Amino acid sequence: MTSMHEREFNEKKENIDEILAKYKDQDGVLIAVLQDVQELFNYLPRPALVYIAEALHVPISEVYGVVTFYSQFHLNPRGRNIIRCCQGTACHVRGGKHILAALEKQLDIKAGNTTDDRKFTLETIACLGACGMAPVMQVNGETYGRLTPDEIPKILARYK
Repeated sequence: MTSMHEREFNEKKENIDEILAKYKDQDGVLIAVLQDVQELFNYLPRPALVYIAEALHVPISEVYGVVTFYSQFHLNPRGRNIIRCCQGTACHVRGGKHILAALEKQLDIKAGNTTDDRKFTLETIACLGACGMAPVMQVNGETYGRLTPDEIPKILARYK
């Protein structure tokens, strides 16, 4: 029985080969390859990491070292829509925890997770830099401010 990660890898192996060919005979391309492969999958499946390590002749430990060092890389599937709920000081004081609770309830996941249908990934962030509009969240980079928990279902409905 093959895992979800293996099936996805097998379906897109030719695309990975194209990415690797783009960087053929270049040095120091690991991060660029990982970025392109992550764009292809929306995360980095383990079979793809092993394949990349073999193709680039680097130890898998080095690949994992890079992937786990940089926060831009993700080892688990992510949703089509990335929600970032601010938990900074201004948002906290103005009810950010209630916005997060409403998101978790509406999506039926905890922060840091992705819905089973991969429509949404819910993340917390220390500050979105929109403190004057607190509490704030972003969906795919679009900022929503001065939120109340009652607004959450209507906002999420735009992305389903």
